Amino acid sequence: MPALWIAHVTVTDEEAYGKYAKLAGPAIAKHGGEFIARGGRYVQLEGKERPRNVVAKFPSVESAEACYHSPEYQEALGHARGASERELLIVETSE
Repeated sequence: MPALWIAHVTVTDEEAYGKYAKLAGPAIAKHGGEFIARGGRYVQLEGKERPRNVVAKFPSVESAEACYHSPEYQEALGHARGASERELLIVETSE
């Protein structure tokens, strides 16, 4: 079953986060992920507001999780730590 990688982010250091974004995109694509929402308009209805919201679709929960733990993504993530406040989850779709 396909899975969605959903990130809610508040960027605190634009320059460092830009380095993350430059590396994260190719790492996500390498694992079969494709962006379906990336920083577009949103309406916050409940919970903590994060101004950057990203959704990527992967072939499976396993491929999304493998992406997260991959050396390429971990390198990218090193730039996001300290440059953002984030929540990230993977959820299997019903498709």
